[in-house]
Amino acid sequence: MLLTRVLTAAVLLPIVLGAIYLGGPWLTGLLTLFLGIAYYEFATLMGEQGMARGPFPIGMALVVFLALNAYWTEDALAAPLLAFAFLLSLAWQILQRGQEAPATQWSVSMAGAVYLGWLGRYVVLLREMPWGFQWVLLALLTTWITDSAAYFIGRRFGRHRMAPRLSPHKTWEGAVGGWVVGVAGGLALGDLLGLGWAHGLAVGVLASTVAPFGDLAVSLFKRQVGVKDTGHLLPGHGGMWDRLDSPLFVVPTVYFYALWFGT
Repeated sequence: MLLTRVLTAAVLLPIVLGAIYLGGPWLTGLLTLFLGIAYYEFATLMGEQGMARGPFPIGMALVVFLALNAYWTEDALAAPLLAFAFLLSLAWQILQRGQEAPATQWSVSMAGAVYLGWLGRYVVLLREMPWGFQWVLLALLTTWITDSAAYFIGRRFGRHRMAPRLSPHKTWEGAVGGWVVGVAGGLALGDLLGLGWAHGLAVGVLASTVAPFGDLAVSLFKRQVGVKDTGHLLPGHGGMWDRLDSPLFVVPTVYFYALWFGT
């Protein structure tokens, strides 16, 4: 299992890092693909309980357009996109027949699209900032360090379950260990990437604090439908949504930190 995880990461990591380095349409295109796959997984899981059989094509289009909009139109169309998507999807839902819970289906479908599309687009927005390459690397690497440390420390020393209803294998020992290692990693990476130790420390604290919530947010959905992974696309890692869980919380947090304090 561990070997499979490592091999999958070894294939995926150079692609992701290359897209981050190139930025622009390369990163936007890869992010759009990842978010589209994640939304498909979301709709599939929720659809198993009859909750996401609403305006799926409109939700998918919203995810794609929000990601593309973050780069190509400099965020100018985000509000109109949301308004139009909500109006169109509600009209579509009203015209459907024979649905037992149309309000729930619409709400879940569109909430998932906003959750993935709106939060995911901050990867592009952060990359387009001054020193954006370094900020994105700092955010993602600190997240991966935190997650990995929590996983291994939890397996070795974990005794007290953190959120048994949502994730039975997560422990407080793993969470605290991941936080400490993540903060130290952010501190070292900030200096290494040229952003300075103070920014590294701040991002380390922020990323290590919010990353577990991103993970547990996806677990919240998975436990409701009774599955371990959101999909099987990435051997050893589950689905694409599984891999985006923590970054969806961390990257927007780092974006606003960089916007308010990074300059």
